Amino acid sequence: MAGTGYRDYFKVLGVDRGADADTIKRAFRKLARQYHPDVNPGNASAEAKFKEVSEAYEVLSDPDKRQRYEQFGQYWNQAGAGNGGAGSGGAGVDVDFGRYGNFDDFINDLLGRFGGQGGGPSGFSGGFPGGFAGASGFPGGGFAGGGYGGGGRAASRQPANLDAEATVKVSFSEAFRGGERTLSVNDERVQVRIPAGVKNGSRLRLKGKGNLQPGTGRRGDLYLNLEVQSHGVWRLDADQLRADLPVAIDELVLGGTVTVMTPDGEADVTIPAGTPPGRSLRLKGKGWPGRTGRGDLLLTLSLQWPDAWSEREQELLRQLQQARSTDPRRSWLKSARL
Repeated sequence: MAGTGYRDYFKVLGVDRGADADTIKRAFRKLARQYHPDVNPGNASAEAKFKEVSEAYEVLSDPDKRQRYEQFGQYWNQAGAGNGGAGSGGAGVDVDFGRYGNFDDFINDLLGRFGGQGGGPSGFSGGFPGGFAGASGFPGGGFAGGGYGGGGRAASRQPANLDAEATVKVSFSEAFRGGERTLSVNDERVQVRIPAGVKNGSRLRLKGKGNLQPGTGRRGDLYLNLEVQSHGVWRLDADQLRADLPVAIDELVLGGTVTVMTPDGEADVTIPAGTPPGRSLRLKGKGWPGRTGRGDLLLTLSLQWPDAWSEREQELLRQLQQARSTDPRRSWLKSARL
């Protein structure tokens, strides 16, 4: 029997009545993407259609609800989760179908038990099967429960946490300079802007790109946890950008100007004469981007030992050995005694 407010959920999703769960899911995803408010900003018609397909999916994706919907049509939710035979009822109400002359009598009595106005199908408010409270929108971000007119009771439901998380790997260069990424989220392409200067563990929030709650149109936020990949030269130590700078022994002893690489390109730096290995040179404003500007770059001098010495180099080292005036182990020998 047809009643006011009846919706053919199979027709809403564009599937056959015998469609399986996967077919229904694919149809919903396609229509949800087509009519989602984010895709159709300010389009009231698209928003209404989105709510309609969400309502249809809420019912047809649940085997129990679908069975009751196919059996009772518009009144599937009021008929309860029984087995559909004699003595079955809904919402904890015992019903003997044998004492009713027809299905209309059963509906009228059921409405009266739940505090509705009775008098047949006109006792529904807004014509939403499945417990939506009126045609103006969705209450409280979730299903309202009873959905009856008059003194009907609405069982509140705690809003679900629809937020989602994902880990995104970014290169060291992307983290330093920032950039754009296109991600696939729930079969939807999402454009993500990575700010310059993000660090490992940084967290980005994309509003309204999380999980979708069928039947309500509610959607959570998506949180992206950034995983910055390591680099062969550069490393980030707290807020300092660091690198090891290979130098020769004569550059440490005699000093001089050497060409180095910074994130901005090549630059010349001066090594003071007599600088020991392990000492760091600071290049101001050449470091990691931050909220207040660029930090500093620290280059740690690392003695680069050659794989082999030429005869000329060995001859000079022998002359140095003969001319050396200090014993590098003198103070060590004194301190090492037990």
